[in-house]
Amino acid sequence: MAEVKTNAMRMLDRAKTAYVLHTYSPDEGIDGISVARKLGQPEERVYKTLVTKGKSTHFVFVIPVAAELDLKAAAKAVGEKAVEMIAVKDINKVTGYIRGGCSPVGMKKAFLTVIDETAKSLPAIFVSGGRIGLQMEIDPTVLAAFIGADFAPIIH
Repeated sequence: MAEVKTNAMRMLDRAKTAYVLHTYSPDEGIDGISVARKLGQPEERVYKTLVTKGKSTHFVFVIPVAAELDLKAAAKAVGEKAVEMIAVKDINKVTGYIRGGCSPVGMKKAFLTVIDETAKSLPAIFVSGGRIGLQMEIDPTVLAAFIGADFAPIIH
């Protein structure tokens, strides 16, 4: 059987950007904490991708799975007065991905992205590979450089 390649994986491969692909069973929960457990990783190393809407555009935030996005800090990080989470039903339309499989790499459009500053202290973090059941382990500074992301304190 051929290896499955998502947009995120293809983009990183084309750019010869290093990552390690990990798979997990989507049975019994696809929430971030369940995914961390299935990967045998501490929750602090597994990150989720959240999509928000500002006054006129969308923004992406990448935070630890057990953390909560601080909407005020997030808005400040992108120079907006306020941001709000998009509706789950809009995730595919905005990003090209589905809930539980939303990667910060390879969205339909390149959105301004901010990664929580806690990632900078880690040698690698896990982010969605673009499909439920796939996670990519990648150096957070390499990820930030690849997608043009900044680091900021954006969690409670």
